[in-house]
Amino acid sequence: MQTRRFGRTGHMSTLAIFGGAALGSVTQEVADKAVEQVIAAGVNHVDIAPSYGDAEERMAPWMKRERQRFFLGCKTTERTREGAAAEMRRSLKRLGVDHFDLYQFHAVTTMQELDAITGPGGALEAFLEARRAGLTRFIGITGHGFLAPTIYLEALRRMDLDSVLFPINFVQYANPVYRQAAEKLLSECRAKDVGTMIIKSVAHSPWGEKTHTHDTWYQPFSDPASIKKAVNFALSQDVTGLCTAGDVQILPLVLQACQDFTPLSQAEQEALIATAGQFEPLFV
Repeated sequence: MQTRRFGRTGHMSTLAIFGGAALGSVTQEVADKAVEQVIAAGVNHVDIAPSYGDAEERMAPWMKRERQRFFLGCKTTERTREGAAAEMRRSLKRLGVDHFDLYQFHAVTTMQELDAITGPGGALEAFLEARRAGLTRFIGITGHGFLAPTIYLEALRRMDLDSVLFPINFVQYANPVYRQAAEKLLSECRAKDVGTMIIKSVAHSPWGEKTHTHDTWYQPFSDPASIKKAVNFALSQDVTGLCTAGDVQILPLVLQACQDFTPLSQAEQEALIATAGQFEPLFV
């Protein structure tokens, strides 16, 4: 699988970054098969969180054997110094590792949350202390929502971040306001040499009242052809890579699409965006 430089970290991350959320509600046997697929595809970067159900426990046996294989990113939804420090220690213990390569402020969806993180006694203080202590090498921010790009632009002004994670998909890009903000954020990340990870690349629409057929919180594209188009679109943007969908059924299809990645021309991207009216954006 192709690799791209993950910003100033210098790590050459695979186009597919394993989204640990896929392990959140499965047995260890199912989790083992999923991680075997990830390793077989050559993936070298993992993104996981304590809010992903049993994911840390399911990944722990693999960390004992394969820690050196993976650039390991984890995150916290805690906003205070004490809360973030405590959750980080719990995640390190559950995963059985002595440090993270990347630790991230997770699911930051409002300016008020950003204020809490960066204010006195905020989580940023714990992150900086952890980096000084060698518990994480780099720090980043993640989240979703219509305002994500705008919030993370402000976060880059306030903090010396090493990475950003946010949604990009061709359906959402049909909204010109979101697209403009996302492209501005990507440009700023490039200027500051900040790594960029994409989520929800294969989002079809919100579930709404539909029966959930996958363990993703959005309805995903589920056929290989559509997934390939969606993945090609996301990876044709100026990004490091994309996090695989949080569902073990979709995982192998996304891995294959990343292995077969074919860049889209600007005209091909615009043509795909023009089909977005058949679907429904996650954020409005």
